[in-house]
Amino acid sequence: MDSAHEHEPVRITDHDLDDLVSTVTGLVAETRKQGETLARLTNEPPPPPAGDETGPGRAAPAADPSSGSGEAGASSVFILAMAGAAYDEELAALKVWVEDLLLPVYGREITATRPWCAQWTEHPEAVARLHALWLAWQQFTDAEAGLAGPSVWHRDHLDPALMQLRAPDGPFSACTTSPSRPHHRLLAHPDPAAYEVAA
Repeated sequence: MDSAHEHEPVRITDHDLDDLVSTVTGLVAETRKQGETLARLTNEPPPPPAGDETGPGRAAPAADPSSGSGEAGASSVFILAMAGAAYDEELAALKVWVEDLLLPVYGREITATRPWCAQWTEHPEAVARLHALWLAWQQFTDAEAGLAGPSVWHRDHLDPALMQLRAPDGPFSACTTSPSRPHHRLLAHPDPAAYEVAA
C-alpha cells in the first residue's frame, strides 16, 4: 500500500450512507426471516439477537409475554402478534428503519398540522402503522416486486400511513407540534368495559 494514501481521511457521501442503511435493513430483515424459518424447522425458539436491547422507551407488547404468542412459529409477522423478546427484537429493527431511513427521507417539518413524537415507540398505534409500513417496504422494494414496486409502496402504503400518523387528530396530536417545544403524551383510549351492554 502506498504510504502517501495511508493517512488520507475516508470520505463518506450521502449515497454511501443510503447504501449502508439499505444493506443493514436488508440484513436485519433477512436474519429475522432465517431465525423464524430455523425455529419452525426445529420447533425451538430462535436465539436472542446479539446486542438485543430492552428497557425504557419500549412500547408495551400487545399480548401477555407469558402467553408464548410472538415466539417462533407464530401465525403472523405483524408486531402486535408478538410478545416478549420477539417483540423487543422486532421493535429494535423497526426503530433502525424508522430513524435511519424513513424519517431522514420522509420526515418533513413538525408543525401543528403535522405533529410527530420522538417517543413514537410508546404509541401502540404508531408502532402498528410503522411496522405495517416497514413490512410493505420490504415487500415492494424487493427485486421480485418489479420496477413499479417502489411506486406502489409510496402510493398505497407510505402516503396513507403518514397521513394517519401525522394528522392533527392522529396518535401524536397531544405530542410535539413545534420542534422547539418537545412534548409527549399518550392519548386516552376507550375503555371496553364502559361499553358493555347488560344482558
